[in-house]
Amino acid sequence: MLVIAGYLAVAFSVFGGFMLAGGHIAALLQPIELLMIGGAAIGSFLVGNTAKAIKATLKALPNVLKGAKYKKDNYMELMALLYELLGKVRKEGLMSIENDVENPDESPIFAKYPTVHDDHHVVEFMTDYLRIMVSGNLNAMEIETLMEVEIDTHHHEAMEPSHVIAKMGDAMPAYGIVAAVMGVVHTMESMGIPPAELGILIAHALVGTFLGILMAYGFVGPLAAKLEQKADESTKMLQTIKVTLLANLNGYAPAMAVEFGRKALYSTERPGFVELEEHVKQKR
Repeated sequence: MLVIAGYLAVAFSVFGGFMLAGGHIAALLQPIELLMIGGAAIGSFLVGNTAKAIKATLKALPNVLKGAKYKKDNYMELMALLYELLGKVRKEGLMSIENDVENPDESPIFAKYPTVHDDHHVVEFMTDYLRIMVSGNLNAMEIETLMEVEIDTHHHEAMEPSHVIAKMGDAMPAYGIVAAVMGVVHTMESMGIPPAELGILIAHALVGTFLGILMAYGFVGPLAAKLEQKADESTKMLQTIKVTLLANLNGYAPAMAVEFGRKALYSTERPGFVELEEHVKQKR
């Protein structure tokens, strides 16, 4: 909803201000200019990106209309799940969670936390490293390095739609100039027409520059920024798991390991110490 509200604010401010200044909105309705700018932008989008990047971008775009995927409740569920798994390890040993890790869909522990269980990427990341911990083949430093590599890879992939849209937005003012130049060429070849009609052609040409800049900075640029924020949001969940598991590997008790994970959260989603403790007890 915020995206739609923002776009409406941009449109009302720009076009409403133009009308209040005495302008005629019909002068700005130039479908040919939009065809030139939009068509060139879409064409460059297809040429400048791989099929993988195009698919990822088209898949990510609908998400900008949705609210935050990961909220405070999601992080509290995640930390409660980690606490229960690590608590079981502390009481019964690493091998006690082998079945939970190998078959999270059938695990009674994972079943208690549906918001986490339904997130394929989060569950896969968590179970992969718990499986490594169970095997005992890597030490804490090696696991930390591997986690960082995987998180960086995940973040790079998640940021790709943002980069694609940002590049397309950066090119739109230039496409607006191209449309304006084409309008000027058309005006120059029509020098024999009356001055009133000539003025209309010049106005149409200038609209191309206006539309290119407006679409770049009022619509496409903010969309890229929104996609970037979504990518950062998806990475934070993995970072929380990383910090918690590494704290446990370094010998901290489950309650303290979860506290490490809590400290890794943004202040807007971070629960209080007592709040998280009560939530964990309730889930248990």
